Amino acid sequence: MIRLKTEKGTIAVDSDVYTNIAGYAATNCFGVKGMAFRSMTDGLVHLLRKEAKGVRVTFHDGNAISIDLHIIIDKGVNICAIGNSIISEVRYFVTKSTGTEVRAINVFVDSITT
Repeated sequence: MIRLKTEKGTIAVDSDVYTNIAGYAATNCFGVKGMAFRSMTDGLVHLLRKEAKGVRVTFHDGNAISIDLHIIIDKGVNICAIGNSIISEVRYFVTKSTGTEVRAINVFVDSITT
């Protein structure tokens, strides 16, 4: 959790806020089918419609975060282009919405669908 102190009090931003914003921004990028979740019971990757799943936020000193995104993409799209687009969109939306510095965004393509 990140705490921002102002002259009127303290604002606490929970990790759920970051996961929702990052998941929403990632799933709105062209070529992204959805977020991915690897099941512990069967080891298979599942497509999730809920944006917050498949996102992990790590907090750092100095009110900064790192974000890991596990995604499923459409077949035939450029993986490098999608990755760069996601990184740019997620960094922009998280910084714009919360004012938090995003140190790193790691995109993991877990599956490609037709």
